[in-house]
Amino acid sequence: MIPVVLLPARVRLGLVGAGALGLRRLAALRTGAGDTLTLFTTDPAFADQSGLAAPTGLPSDQDLGALRLLWVAGVPEPQARILAARARALGVLVNVEDVPELCDFHAVSEIRRGDLLLTISTGGTAPGLAAALRRWLEAWFPAHWAGRVAEIAALRRLWRAEGATMPETARRIDSLLTERGWLPAAPTAKDDPHA
Repeated sequence: MIPVVLLPARVRLGLVGAGALGLRRLAALRTGAGDTLTLFTTDPAFADQSGLAAPTGLPSDQDLGALRLLWVAGVPEPQARILAARARALGVLVNVEDVPELCDFHAVSEIRRGDLLLTISTGGTAPGLAAALRRWLEAWFPAHWAGRVAEIAALRRLWRAEGATMPETARRIDSLLTERGWLPAAPTAKDDPHA
């Protein structure tokens, strides 16, 4: 696995969606991609709930070729297999929801706190574990972390403008976190009763 963070303004993303599964994936993608996501559907209910005026139909090869990543969610598996093969033939990376053997990449379980993005992945092998870890981390990083990240980012810009080096800036951030008690002490191997 190789983790990356995509910048939707620079990478064309698409979703072929239908039903509740498609809407769930759409909600997750819109959190990060906003309105830059290209949508395709043959499902009138998905079209209506996603804000499309009408079903768009399935993507043409020209549509697929314009994308870099494609999610397929809620589409019957035989149709999803065909879409995945067509997209791959055009150099597009594909994720077919809940069909790991058709995936070039896996969606991560995520927590967003402003510009802070925490992700958990098991490479698609144990999504329930990733979800459980996400819930655990959400308790440690509640919503007010968005403000903390913004504050640290502003201080970092100030320190860098004053000429602080990257190592010095990192040291100042570590000191700030310690002084304010924002992070708990890191666990050690002796803290794990199963180690």
